[in-house]
Amino acid sequence: MSLLEDLNWRYATKKMNGETVPQDKVDYIVEAARLAPSSSGLQPYRLFVISNKELLEKIQPIAFDQAQITDGSHLLVWAAWDGYSHNSISEVFEKTTSERGIPKETMDDYKTRLWGMYEPLGNEWHANHAAKQAYISFGLAIAAAAEQKVDTTPMEGFNSAALDELLGLAEKGLKSVVILPLGYRDTSGDWLVNLKKYRTPKEEFITEIK
Repeated sequence: MSLLEDLNWRYATKKMNGETVPQDKVDYIVEAARLAPSSSGLQPYRLFVISNKELLEKIQPIAFDQAQITDGSHLLVWAAWDGYSHNSISEVFEKTTSERGIPKETMDDYKTRLWGMYEPLGNEWHANHAAKQAYISFGLAIAAAAEQKVDTTPMEGFNSAALDELLGLAEKGLKSVVILPLGYRDTSGDWLVNLKKYRTPKEEFITEIK
């Protein structure tokens, strides 16, 4: 099945049936998220994969009691860096050059230029930029889940400060950005499952400039 067919199959599942997603499928989705592109390859976010039922029950009220949190199998939480620093950028570049087997000073000029651009923009810009990178990973995870015929419900509707506190993210220099329950649709109880997918028509959505 093609990617377009997979994306037509998926929808924001409103009710899940409690069935457990096999670990190999979870691993596939998570790996797609890990392999996502990011600005300068920094990957300024981390992914939390939660299947502990007691913890999910604590998260559900933080997510405005959305049932997919506990009716689903796993919950993925993207947590972005709360800011950039010269040290955090240097650490990524040093790991990159080491993995590639090239001298670490290879990226020194680029690192200097990059930090020179980022530093004056301030912490709010840093956090927003890091969150945008997390969304790229988030999108690929949704597509990978559709490929594996695993249902998802993309969610921004949660109290990020409360989730940060519950997961101890501040101590890690992270802020929760977006969450994604994984599971399987309850075809008998989901009001959205049989409704036609709507997206903006091509002629309205696309502007070609030749």
